[in-house]
Amino acid sequence: MAAVSASTGSALENVVRRVHDISSIPQVALRVLEVANDPDSSASDLKEVMETDAALSARVLRYVNSSAYAVRTRITNLQQAIAYLGMKQIRNIALTASVAEMFRNDMGVEPYRRSSLWKHLVSVGICARLIAMRCKIAAFEDVFLAGLLHDIGIILEDQYVHPKFRQMIMALTPEKSLCEWERQFLGFDHAELGEAVARAWGFPENVRTSIAFHHNAALYRGEQINIIRCVAVANLICTLKGMPSVGINLVRVPTWALQGLNLTKADIAVLAEDLDREIAQNAMLYEL
Repeated sequence: MAAVSASTGSALENVVRRVHDISSIPQVALRVLEVANDPDSSASDLKEVMETDAALSARVLRYVNSSAYAVRTRITNLQQAIAYLGMKQIRNIALTASVAEMFRNDMGVEPYRRSSLWKHLVSVGICARLIAMRCKIAAFEDVFLAGLLHDIGIILEDQYVHPKFRQMIMALTPEKSLCEWERQFLGFDHAELGEAVARAWGFPENVRTSIAFHHNAALYRGEQINIIRCVAVANLICTLKGMPSVGINLVRVPTWALQGLNLTKADIAVLAEDLDREIAQNAMLYEL
């Protein structure tokens, strides 16, 4: 990440400390993430962790049996589900279900609502995966997770610095980007906060870098550049389709991402059209 000033760092550290102390995401979800990303873990390890949370396990099974996967024979237990979908898809469903808990109280101030931010996050995850598959980027399940979590810093701002966040939302106009507004009112932006919390929670590097750099990859030097590009383009598409993160379009066209993925205007139009079908097939992911 880019260097931050002492005052910015202090404000950011205070919020990260509060988030980490309260732990907004259930511990079982963080454990699922850890096990699923450990190359030495087995399907039985993942099953064992998930069985400690009956509600989470039931939600995962309900999704596996939804129209998204059109299984011929109903899957009735976690072992079958993990064998059928693989550890990373089960990880993604479990993280989606767990992160959704942060949005259940649909608070908001015009033009922002938590439920709309949740729709944006899930849609960007789905769209980023679609882009990765179209561009033949192998780690498309990791791309989904990166898209799902790219704006997690916004809900954390809403929850942990709510008075200033509310003031900022009421001041928003398209003249400045969201990151610029955040730095003006909060002293840091959602990419900085999201990356810092993701690091504290032990999220994988490809997710952390996408959170940190999805608005500006010019500062990034590393192997995850294509995942960042997918998230940035998905963020643009979902915003243009009427699903912005904070209820107003503040997204700048990520020319660097479009060029890096060799995507034309025609490609974007096709992806935007295909996204409607993908959203319909994955409708259960939006449930709160």
